[in-house]
Amino acid sequence: MKQFLFLGLFLLIVGVSIIMLLSKNKTETALFAGGCFWCSQAAFENLDGVKGVVGYAGGTGENPTYQDYAKKGYVEAFKITYDPKKVSYKKLLDLFWMNIDPTDKKGQFADRGPQYKSIIFYFNKNQKEEALQSKKQLENSGKFSNPIVTEIIKASTFYDAEDYHKDFYKKNPIKYEQYHNASGRNEFFKKVWENTKNEYIKPSDEELKKILTPLQYSVTQENKTEPPFKNKYWDNKEEGIYVDVVSGEPLFSSKDKFTSNSGWPAFTKPIKEESIVKKEDKSLKTVRTEVRSKKADSHLGHVFQGGPAPTGLHYCINSAALKFIPVKDLEKE
Repeated sequence: MKQFLFLGLFLLIVGVSIIMLLSKNKTETALFAGGCFWCSQAAFENLDGVKGVVGYAGGTGENPTYQDYAKKGYVEAFKITYDPKKVSYKKLLDLFWMNIDPTDKKGQFADRGPQYKSIIFYFNKNQKEEALQSKKQLENSGKFSNPIVTEIIKASTFYDAEDYHKDFYKKNPIKYEQYHNASGRNEFFKKVWENTKNEYIKPSDEELKKILTPLQYSVTQENKTEPPFKNKYWDNKEEGIYVDVVSGEPLFSSKDKFTSNSGWPAFTKPIKEESIVKKEDKSLKTVRTEVRSKKADSHLGHVFQGGPAPTGLHYCINSAALKFIPVKDLEKE
């Protein structure tokens, strides 16, 4: 009897160990088509936790080659294996959009024909939803005047490309750079993204309802006010900064926080004046000055006279509009 108990315990320990090991080393797969697959690989493999292989996807028939993949309806694609603990699928989507022309339905840059069109291939429901949201977000950003034509379709069989195509940008750096520059990609990226690479694109209303609590949503998006003394940061004395709960933009510092006895966090000034927008507010039959964040247009609170030196101002801000980052976490965040 004891032998069976020991055997059972041993098998249980081995099973748990295997599950933990698999969980620790778990990777996920993504698949994108963005024109020339050499360029796709060069763009994505700069990310930590990403490895991939160039090949062909989306067509019919078996074993496509570089000579016949276009005739079989395949596109040049890049299949990614990534560590979700190091890079998110959303980050991959963001990088994908910034390395293609999503308005071009006849190819990509110098490469013309349907075999070079842009496609996001999804492997599951979550990837599909994230891809659709990401595309909608780009459409709403106003970045492009023409329609976004990139397709989002279910992934099918992927075939590796020939060996001489794999890691081309590493094995033939001079030829790759010559092609990349001549293709028109660099000029396009500079025109569209160079001056706006840090531009914030606000999530859709549906996305905000998923990432914000009901109180955070009502305050930042519906201009509501949370109860005094019953909010997260009104009496917080820890050192750090307060950022926009929606965009993460730094707004206020603990160095400028003071006790106002109002029941809400109070500051004498923002970290940067340009991160704040002030608007006239007549909602309570009196004129007040509303404070909103610049990037995400979040309602933050109001600013009044009567604060301490050196500004004499009192920024009365809702905790629900803020996220506090302690000094010890600043570098990480």
